Amino acid sequence: MGVQTLSFGCRLNAYEASVIEAEATKAGLDNAIIINTCAVTAEAVRQAKKAVRKARRDNPEARIIVTGCAAQTEARTFGDMAEVDLVIGNADKLDARSYAPMLFGVPLNDKVQVNDIISVRETAGHLIEGMDGRARAFVQVQNGCDHRCTFCIIPFGRGPSRSVPMGAVVEQVKKLVANGYLEVVLTGVDITSYGGDLPGTPTLGTLTQAILRHVPDLARLRISSIDSIEADDALYDAIAGDRRLMPHLHLSLQSGDDMILKRMKRRHSRADALAIIAKLRWLRPDMVFGADIITGFPTEDDAMFANTLAIIAEANLTYLHVFPYSVREGTPAARMPQVAASIAKERAAILRAAGERQVAALCASRIGKTETVLTERNDIARTEQFLAVAMPGAQPGQLLAVRVTGVDTSLRLIVEPLSQAA
Repeated sequence: MGVQTLSFGCRLNAYEASVIEAEATKAGLDNAIIINTCAVTAEAVRQAKKAVRKARRDNPEARIIVTGCAAQTEARTFGDMAEVDLVIGNADKLDARSYAPMLFGVPLNDKVQVNDIISVRETAGHLIEGMDGRARAFVQVQNGCDHRCTFCIIPFGRGPSRSVPMGAVVEQVKKLVANGYLEVVLTGVDITSYGGDLPGTPTLGTLTQAILRHVPDLARLRISSIDSIEADDALYDAIAGDRRLMPHLHLSLQSGDDMILKRMKRRHSRADALAIIAKLRWLRPDMVFGADIITGFPTEDDAMFANTLAIIAEANLTYLHVFPYSVREGTPAARMPQVAASIAKERAAILRAAGERQVAALCASRIGKTETVLTERNDIARTEQFLAVAMPGAQPGQLLAVRVTGVDTSLRLIVEPLSQAA
């Protein structure tokens, strides 16, 4: 059986899962299932528990290990499950040594091996790479978060913000490019806080510029979800000045209503978000934006929801990650007047439908245009703006020039090839 991983939640968790599997295998672990949990919503925790029970039913002889954010924030909950053999905290899940006690039969005083992640301060050891076929590599350059949004439990799951030194990041990107990767995505928990804990306090912008300057053979660089209010001048300069930085950004927006933003303890207003988006589009007219949005946040009324719905069209947002608000015990928002779950669910459906219409409009606007696409697995490619392209039979890891001829029912572009771009 070897080692299998099941991952819940964010992309970062998914990328880390491949490292967890490799590290546990390196330790010699066998016949084990490692469940990498998410704590963002109560539903995510419920799904993780369900997966634990199913894993035990289907694999009665396997070792069941739980790690990830929910394991960090609700360690005893998972430790009390009879199906679980070991609970490992987020600070240790990428370390092969964490899996050795079970392997070699060392007695454990407690199957919950979770440390205080808030006290973690190291800046080394967080540079990981997660691969998507042979086309795209994800490099985690930052972990943790120092902000305390009233709805969010993730700082207690991931710990304080820690950054990887710029030199180490640049060397990793060089290695990936030398190994044939055409696109690198910089990722983290709160990536725009990058560098605040490093000597000289470099920024995400200075890191981005350093990569583009020192890795001239890198074809494409992407930046994952950002907190737009923290974007620095160097990042703006990089967006304006180097076409290798892809014109797609995912914003941690959360709401389009000022009162809700204030109650969330976000650091931007509605006007701030619109101004930043306008500035980025002025610097890079082909820039497209996705956004994280929470609906049904405590006290959200119809007018407040209408403001959030309106900003989707106002800001011309496309790729939306919409979440109905979920109570997380221990957060300030859990003590606020709650919105009925049925209303939050209904509003989320409205937002998702609006986002899908925006993506459809963007796809339609590309018909007749020439695009450079990066081929991936499963007959899919991606444009610079991250639109999906149907590419049946294409080998992963190629940059191809194509002409867009239509859009299919799955909102994938239909194209005809022109030439190989790189």
